[in-house]
Amino acid sequence: MGVRTTITLEPDVAAAIEKVRREEGIGPSEAVNRLVRAGLAAPSSKPRAEFHQRGAPLGLKVDVSNVGDVLDLLDER
Repeated sequence: MGVRTTITLEPDVAAAIEKVRREEGIGPSEAVNRLVRAGLAAPSSKPRAEFHQRGAPLGLKVDVSNVGDVLDLLDER
């Protein structure tokens, strides 16, 4: 025996339920359960690629590897 509850469905979700219901000849509760189970079984998301910072030569004539030194240099100008 399942849990009975009232929910509000967005139009696209209601349309998906109706499509499954019609195609498979099942009731709305069974269609909702199938769609929810399919969603739960799906991978949560694609694994993200590891982030790598890329650098590019900027033609700077100042060493910017130390932020403090750069800020001091800018304050002098």
